[in-house]
Amino acid sequence: MNLKGKVAFITGAAHGQGRATAIALAKEGVNIAAFDIAKQLEYPKYKFGSNKELDSLKKECEKLGVKCVTHKGDVRSDKDITKAVNATKKAFGKIDILFNNAGICAYGLAHELKEEAWDSMIDINLKGPWMVARRIIPIMIAQKSGVIINNSSVLGLRGANRLCHYVASKYGVVGLTKSWAIELAQYNIRVVSVHPTGVNTPMQDGLAEMENSTALEIAERSAGNLLSAPWVEPEDVANAVVFLASDKARYLTGSEFVVDAGLLTK
Repeated sequence: MNLKGKVAFITGAAHGQGRATAIALAKEGVNIAAFDIAKQLEYPKYKFGSNKELDSLKKECEKLGVKCVTHKGDVRSDKDITKAVNATKKAFGKIDILFNNAGICAYGLAHELKEEAWDSMIDINLKGPWMVARRIIPIMIAQKSGVIINNSSVLGLRGANRLCHYVASKYGVVGLTKSWAIELAQYNIRVVSVHPTGVNTPMQDGLAEMENSTALEIAERSAGNLLSAPWVEPEDVANAVVFLASDKARYLTGSEFVVDAGLLTK
């Protein structure tokens, strides 16, 4: 993929799709800056990444022959982001790839949501990518190169029951993607969004607990994938990100890249 020696900044990197992407990129010779809140939040109430997972990710990437720096921080905190971005620039001298992956999901009828629940969803899933990118874009502009990959969802392309705040945040990510693609093309910076169907991550287990069910049962009931799979694996999303980050996708910008097992075809 001609990615050896590049540097990727990944949010929500401790587990799930972020971790799988860090490892997939490391296998291609990409140096990794892994950013994660690494603590539990009050909302939603499911397992988030941890310091232990960040530490083990660092070791796993380094076993693959690349450098990995880890940063504990919140995508809602400009102080945390600026510190991590500056440290990454100091460590590697550049940032070639940004994977805006950090996000949350929770259920709730639109008219019954508490304001705090709405704000948390929008702040992490939509404002967060903007907060991170605005500190990395100037580095990419100076380099006259870069790729920004924003993790959206199939629910950034269609509506869903009891997920209006999640859907709104993921539609917003599409708007960011398209607008950045227009603004940054002159600097040879590409911007794309990724749209997975349900993914087998700790988030699925957390959502299942809210439903008093198992993650697999919920996935089998709700996914509606054309292909015979209740969900995709984090590695399936990671493989898409690796492709999008590479020169193989050099003319892809402003577009939605769907990893949905055929869900949106129905």
